Amino acid sequence: MTDNRWTSTSTPYLVPRAAGDTDAWTAEAAALGRKGGQRVLHAGEEPASREVAALLGLVAGEPVVARRRLIELDGEPHELTDSYYPYDIAAGTPLAGTARIRGGAVSVLASLGHAGVRATEHVTARMPDPGERDRLRTGEGEPVLRVARVTYDAAGRPVQADVMLMPAARQQLRYEIGIG
Repeated sequence: MTDNRWTSTSTPYLVPRAAGDTDAWTAEAAALGRKGGQRVLHAGEEPASREVAALLGLVAGEPVVARRRLIELDGEPHELTDSYYPYDIAAGTPLAGTARIRGGAVSVLASLGHAGVRATEHVTARMPDPGERDRLRTGEGEPVLRVARVTYDAAGRPVQADVMLMPAARQQLRYEIGIG
């Protein structure tokens, strides 16, 4: 952590957790002496928007399973995360429900034969809309970072798309890239 900003790396969020382990966010916060939590705002089937369809390699309007969450740090809003899964993978699984998922979504995907082996992220900055500003408790004129991540399984199939929105002033993203 630097200057009271959260420094986040993506790798722990792509690796399945051991049976009985908590999710990566809760574990990462606890390792730093903080309390990470999340509230599921919505979970279930919905038609894929054009953006979600493009991320998952689907046709707009095809059904997907969506999970919308408010991620919290020490009881305060930290990030809005919407996760999307192909319907044929996630329907009828814990990914389609509002209950907390022990070990996180990546562990469920791995148990279904769709462990992530590669991910891409696209990071942009913009101003939040009034609803986002309210949920994240940001000030007027405070920008947000938007991270769109797609996770692929060993067959190259997109199995999860995450769209994350976080107050820019409270974040620092760190990427480690292995070559060769």
